[in-house]
Amino acid sequence: MTTKIHALVDALGNPIRIELSPGHAGDAPCAATLLADCEAFAVIADKAYDADWLLEGLAHNGCDAIIPSKVNRVEQRVIDENLYADRNKIERYFNRLKQYRRVATRYEKTASSFLAMVHLASSMILLL
Repeated sequence: MTTKIHALVDALGNPIRIELSPGHAGDAPCAATLLADCEAFAVIADKAYDADWLLEGLAHNGCDAIIPSKVNRVEQRVIDENLYADRNKIERYFNRLKQYRRVATRYEKTASSFLAMVHLASSMILLL
């Protein structure tokens, strides 16, 4: 019942990939599967995705990481605030996703059924 939804959206806010994780798991480990085979100029994410291995992997692929540093990081990174403002596109996607009551209240008992409902709701979002 505490499943987290991780999503990758394009520059227009349209969903590309969706991943589920247990509620007690961290956010950064899901980034590896979300960003697999993804060709992007920049990845914009929140502080939960601030991990050295992720930042190194993005830099290796020639991708800019617009991810704010966690508070406990010794050396704080400087990010482009104008580019980080585009993170609202993922937030707007999740707000549209929560308009589907079955997804918002998580009626489904199994993760595969819940993921199917998230995919169905995302398909409806793409069609509208």
